[in-house]
Amino acid sequence: MAAKKILISQQAPQVSSPYTAIIEKYGAQIDFRPFFLIEPLSSREFRSQKINLAEFTAIVFSSKSTIDAYFHMCEELRVKVPETMKYFCSTESVAKYLQKHIVYRKRKIFFGTGSPESIISEIGSKHAGEKFLITTSEKPTNNITKAFDAAKIAYTSAVFVKPVSQDIKDVDLKAYDVVVLYNVADVRSLGENFPEFKQGDLKVITFGNSVVNAAKEAGLTIEIEANTTSNVPSVVKALEIFLENNK
Repeated sequence: MAAKKILISQQAPQVSSPYTAIIEKYGAQIDFRPFFLIEPLSSREFRSQKINLAEFTAIVFSSKSTIDAYFHMCEELRVKVPETMKYFCSTESVAKYLQKHIVYRKRKIFFGTGSPESIISEIGSKHAGEKFLITTSEKPTNNITKAFDAAKIAYTSAVFVKPVSQDIKDVDLKAYDVVVLYNVADVRSLGENFPEFKQGDLKVITFGNSVVNAAKEAGLTIEIEANTTSNVPSVVKALEIFLENNK
């Protein structure tokens, strides 16, 4: 059987990745193409949320893009970020990225291990009384806000970045056996770029519950659902299963 052609809706990894092993083991061809990009909100878009950035004493970041957008917005709105600001980040990698904007060693910076609960653990009772701003993308309800609700910690959430569909009309979807969708915005971009799209024999692999729901609403049939809490915890594992079953 001919080698499988796989399209992944993300930027190509810049270093060796688990996909390399899949290519070598199964002879698959894997192409990477981002279906959308993350862009910061304009100051006008941000103002519509009626949020005063100066009133917060602690901020929560779960991505590097929201860090850039937050400091850019503060600059645009002429809001001085106080040296006493407390930063709570989802991971050490996200926390280290703060060095682009602040003197890291002189600030109060805390980071978790990737889960919303790990951020709550860092807050504990010691910091629970801060005025928290949770930075988000597009929709203010996410797993971090849910964790804050469960812990009964008061917060305000604000959208700082938004996904913008990219022009991928030059992609020949019929040339692929599998397309991997990582984000709700991937599903939206697919529909916007190919309004007459018919799935046919194209197999769809998704990652995360929100993408599953969006894909089904768009009328897509999902071959494999990858989810960190399931027995298929990653896209790499999903691809291995698919390729093993379709040798």
